[in-house]
Amino acid sequence: MTDTITLTIDGVEIKAKKGQKIIEAAEDAGIYIPRLCWLKELTPAGSCRVCTVLINGRPQASCTQPATDGMVVLSETPELKQWRKNVVEMLFVEGNHYCMFCEKSGNCELQAMGYRMGVAAPQYPYLFPKRGVDASHKDFYIDGNRCIRCGRCVRAAKELDGKTVFGFLGRGNQTRLAFNGDTLSATELKAADKAASICPVGCIIKKRVGFAVPVGQRKYDFKPIGSDIEAKRSSAK
Repeated sequence: MTDTITLTIDGVEIKAKKGQKIIEAAEDAGIYIPRLCWLKELTPAGSCRVCTVLINGRPQASCTQPATDGMVVLSETPELKQWRKNVVEMLFVEGNHYCMFCEKSGNCELQAMGYRMGVAAPQYPYLFPKRGVDASHKDFYIDGNRCIRCGRCVRAAKELDGKTVFGFLGRGNQTRLAFNGDTLSATELKAADKAASICPVGCIIKKRVGFAVPVGQRKYDFKPIGSDIEAKRSSAK
């Protein structure tokens, strides 16, 4: 029995390993499916919904859905593109994302996603949240107003660092990032922890390095997000 299966994504036939999630199989084949909460080294959460695809006409999170033999996946329909753009726009207005003043600008996955999807002026009203900011830690500070609740830091702390530093409190749009101490400095968070460097936006920021890289030399200044994945397919042709 072979461990390889075949599926189709947007008309392109690809090979995948049994048990692989759709998003991982697509990435290995050089097909980029947008994502904000998924990372290969973490248990998939399916929380951001940016990676939604259509399987037999039904929307599914590609980071949690296993690939199966003969599966037909649609990822780039006009409806899905608009869905993702709407989700990204809502994330922008739900938090205080002022890119020109943010240390994460140029390296921010949400900002880069907005550029890739053509987000200009969001169509939704800004919510202007008033969540906590904690700069008590010697190496990091947290701006809860920028949190998109992807859960990367929560999962990374538990699964990669073996700690329970981060978690979420509240429900709905009142959900906020919390940590297991009265202040961030009272937690076990260390400079080498994966949870401290895995945030896709400007919520968890390392001190003393802000704006160190000039504009034009930052990660997404010239190469759009996902281009490294799509380069795999180009080089394979």
